[in-house]
Amino acid sequence: MSRVAAIDCGTNSLRLLVADVARDGLLHDVVREMRIVRLGEGVDRTGQFSAVALTRTFAVLDDYAAMIATHGVAAVRMVATSATRDVSNREEFLAGVRERIGTDPDVIDGDEEARLSFAGATRELQGSSVAAPYLVCDIGGGSTEFVLGDASGVQAARSVNIGCVRMTERHLHDDPPTTAQIDAARADIDAAIELAAQTVPVQQAATLVGLAGSVTTVVALALGLPHYDPERIHHTRISAVDVSKVAQSLLSMTRAERAALSVMHPGRVDVIGAGALVLDRVLAVGGFDAVLASEHDILDGIALSAAGLQE
Repeated sequence: MSRVAAIDCGTNSLRLLVADVARDGLLHDVVREMRIVRLGEGVDRTGQFSAVALTRTFAVLDDYAAMIATHGVAAVRMVATSATRDVSNREEFLAGVRERIGTDPDVIDGDEEARLSFAGATRELQGSSVAAPYLVCDIGGGSTEFVLGDASGVQAARSVNIGCVRMTERHLHDDPPTTAQIDAARADIDAAIELAAQTVPVQQAATLVGLAGSVTTVVALALGLPHYDPERIHHTRISAVDVSKVAQSLLSMTRAERAALSVMHPGRVDVIGAGALVLDRVLAVGGFDAVLASEHDILDGIALSAAGLQE
């Protein structure tokens, strides 16, 4: 068994996993942390990271570097995704990361992001009663990945720019958003899903697996949980009807009303409406009657790759 550290730097969140990796590829968590840093704030409009966003991100990386040092890991891999691919000042970001964790982050493309998400989300499902092929849908801050595959690996993948931060900044400006704003976001999302479907034959999937905070928060709300409970959420199946109800409810709320929800992470308050809408449209456009939520995702895939178990 080897101990590794994985860091996932997305558009909205910065996450750390320190895990022991068994020979069969199962992960045993030592530390799992998530902080909302909103690194990609304003990137869709300005094309660069803001100084404030970089400061927030580097402060959390300082904390993570200390945790990694404490737990004596054999390997560290940090992956940066959608926002970092898009910015003009990414060298400033890369230098700051290098200074703090001693290695460069891997700025991966959408295809590798998809493969890592698929590996992290489906390793536990292989050999279970959950029907394959799986369509893994990873709703991030800047982009959403669609990955079709089974126990033999990934068959097709596509990344499209319909993340919850990007859709919020592009369309959902009022509190709550207007009908016209929601309609514009829905049209943008539907067009991107149809684009992804040109590469990924979604109709071949037997199970839709939903990843990341937008999905798990919608599931927590659909279940009526009194607090956020990862064990209760993980591998729970929620109907398309219930997802649609939650999405409509979130989009009709004010920011204060969303913030008061017991399962809501403070960093998701501003963007959860857009994230829920993306999930709702994936179900509708793809013709799925339910989504299986997974608390394991690209972060777990990064850890597997750090241990040499995933390309």
